[in-house]
Amino acid sequence: MSTKRYSEADLRALIEPFGNPMVAVVDGRVSAVNAAYLAMLGLPREQVEGRSVMDFVQPEERSRLSERYRLLESGDAPMVPQTQVYQVPCAGGITREVALFSTRVQLEGGGSALLLNCLLMQDRQPEMTVAECLVDTSASLVSAHSEDAVRRVALKGLQDAGFRVRLLRWDGERLLARDGEPLPEDVRLGLESLSDGRPVFGGADRASPTHVYIPVGGPQDEVLWVQGSWVAPRHGSVLTLFAKVVGAALTDARVQADGARSRWEMEAVAQVARFVAQPVPPSLEDFLARVADLLQGSAAALHLTPPQGGALALATHVGLADLVRDGEHAARLTGLLAVAAAGEGGLSTQAQGAALGDLSGGRLGCGAVARLTRGGEVCGTLQVLRAAGHAFDTRDVRLLGTLAELLVTLLEQRRLRAESSRQLAETRLLLDLARTTSGVLETSSILDVASDFLVHLLDVSNCYIMLYDEGAKLLRGAAASTAHRDFFRTVVLPLHGDSLATRVARERRPIAVEDVAASGSGFDSHLAQRFGEKALLALPLTSREELIGVVVVDDTRRPRAFGPELIELAEATCGQLALSIANARLYESLWASYAELAATRAEMVKRERLAALGELSAIVAHEVRNPLGVIFNAVASLRRLLDPGGDAAMLLDILGEESDRLNRIVGDLLDYTRPRDPVLQHEDLGRVLQDSLEAARVQGGGADRPVHIQSDVEPGLPPVPMDRRLIRQALVNVAVNAIQSMPQGGMVQVRARREAYAGKDQLRIDVADQGPGIPAELLHRVFEPFFTTKAQGTGLGLAVVKRILEEHRGEIAVESTPGRGTTFTFRLPLSQPPSFP
Repeated sequence: MSTKRYSEADLRALIEPFGNPMVAVVDGRVSAVNAAYLAMLGLPREQVEGRSVMDFVQPEERSRLSERYRLLESGDAPMVPQTQVYQVPCAGGITREVALFSTRVQLEGGGSALLLNCLLMQDRQPEMTVAECLVDTSASLVSAHSEDAVRRVALKGLQDAGFRVRLLRWDGERLLARDGEPLPEDVRLGLESLSDGRPVFGGADRASPTHVYIPVGGPQDEVLWVQGSWVAPRHGSVLTLFAKVVGAALTDARVQADGARSRWEMEAVAQVARFVAQPVPPSLEDFLARVADLLQGSAAALHLTPPQGGALALATHVGLADLVRDGEHAARLTGLLAVAAAGEGGLSTQAQGAALGDLSGGRLGCGAVARLTRGGEVCGTLQVLRAAGHAFDTRDVRLLGTLAELLVTLLEQRRLRAESSRQLAETRLLLDLARTTSGVLETSSILDVASDFLVHLLDVSNCYIMLYDEGAKLLRGAAASTAHRDFFRTVVLPLHGDSLATRVARERRPIAVEDVAASGSGFDSHLAQRFGEKALLALPLTSREELIGVVVVDDTRRPRAFGPELIELAEATCGQLALSIANARLYESLWASYAELAATRAEMVKRERLAALGELSAIVAHEVRNPLGVIFNAVASLRRLLDPGGDAAMLLDILGEESDRLNRIVGDLLDYTRPRDPVLQHEDLGRVLQDSLEAARVQGGGADRPVHIQSDVEPGLPPVPMDRRLIRQALVNVAVNAIQSMPQGGMVQVRARREAYAGKDQLRIDVADQGPGIPAELLHRVFEPFFTTKAQGTGLGLAVVKRILEEHRGEIAVESTPGRGTTFTFRLPLSQPPSFP
């Protein structure tokens, strides 16, 4: 070491002439530098001198050089003439290696300084620079957490190292460029590299290789295409090692992504499972909306197999409202994947994507679809659609398959809930039917209720009920649903016919016609055409092996298959209906028996009373008529002997009139109490009416007042079974009352016609007058014996009429409006056999 002592100016003058970088360091700080050193750093003097010398070395070497400087300052480390190499950050942002020679000099004020002579090392070999670049890139791959990030870092590292690089991927059939650019001409070498798991060099038209294909991490699904000036087989190991590092990073990123995806899928599936497991199952549209949201789809669609079987049909969809014109358009668009998925399911093909784009106006371009299976059979498909450029992958298909299984669960829940609701509704309807029919004891009312009930229960258009007439071997229309109720009561079918109802009646089993138009026979074509029937189902009504009738239901909306469950339900309902009809008939029979017994008893009581009254009347008549005969003779003798006038004549007239009235009362009483059995003969009603009305005109005084009698008999009326004498008496009594009710004159109208009444063919005769009428409070008493409103009446005329009609098994009724007249109505059966005296 020199013994000369230097000042700061001396140090600066000492180092300035040198052409290589020189720096003087005092107490660890830069005391002076020459121009070459400043040029190497690319910094001005004021930013260098006075700072720590460690600021101008690479951070990785600061600790080692700081310790080295301390040893030199303390004298523990000898100054040896060996070169120290370290890295210095130089101008332009590059790092240069520097060989450092150190010399110690003394300072004037005491102490020492280190003179550092820096010699720049020659540029390193390109292989080393590339290797370091690849090593740095490999380190950067650690912070890349996705496959795309790993690819970006790897490509950038190779590009920074001076290479042109592309990444090719294997899609199972061929290599594709991830950048979308055309493939290299010798891409077959890439397939060889991928197959063998080793680098394959290209550039056969050159003296040395120009590019190389390197499998990423071995036989994977990706290949690096690397082009550079120094690509050679001797460097293949470096590139292969780098490719393996990239492959490991991709695998790690894939594992992390798969783990994150798996956790997300588990949470998503759990959320959908909770969504499906709600007490009230969600709608299919809500489920599809959630599936589309999870898979980031633009739309979702559900296809299901119809219950009756057949091809898949679009059940519902979401997200297509703005893309399709109508239901047919939606079915065509979603059917592209549904048909293909019926076999396997999966991702849409390129052709399907193009078709989706055409049908959606370019807004959709890819899709994923999963099958729905129940019991090992395909029952539908679930699909999600996206825009072009956002393709689904196999993970999406896997998740969609899991969601499809949850959808099958949802469909089953909804089916079970609907089935439970249907069964509950059916049970309530059956209970209502049982309550209604058990509370109704008239067959006609039960049938009307049952026909309307079956329409709702079986979801059909109409219901018709026919009852079996065993005597006539006929099925008669008894009831129908509201639309055809009146007409159907006129329908009669012979049991030997070939209609659907008669076949069911003969075979005692349900028969269905699923398509009336296609069947062409086996039913009544006239009725089918009249009612517009598309499908028919007929069931027998039986009770204790006895045929009661037949129930026929139809569907006028469409052909229809009546399934076993519906037929079983209909049979159960018909069984309940048959039991109710049998009970109603039993009640009606019992009621008829009671009524007949009560009528018989009343008749017996009436006959006994009439017999007693007749016996009494005969005694009274015998005892009264003897004095009456004496009185008549005495009155006649007094008129002859006295030739009375004035008051005497008036008193004799009163005596004669009252005696005659008393005699008539006795005669009417005898007529009322005398037991009679009418002798029925078929009589011409017109002649009986004419004779009766002429007699009534004479007896009622019609000749003395302006009274007109008008008779109207329905043409073609058959002879009527009657006792001519008794019916004439009844008509005369009523007509006389009508004439006498009009002291100022008027019109008496008599109308006779045929009518169906109480299920029987009867003759109806109306006798109407224009008198003052009968007060409402007295109307119910007009047929009581001895009740009269006439001053000279006996009160037995209408009682006798009522008795005559009852003896003919007919009836009489009266209607009256005060101030407008009274109408008496006779009803006589037309089907009674004649009798003989």
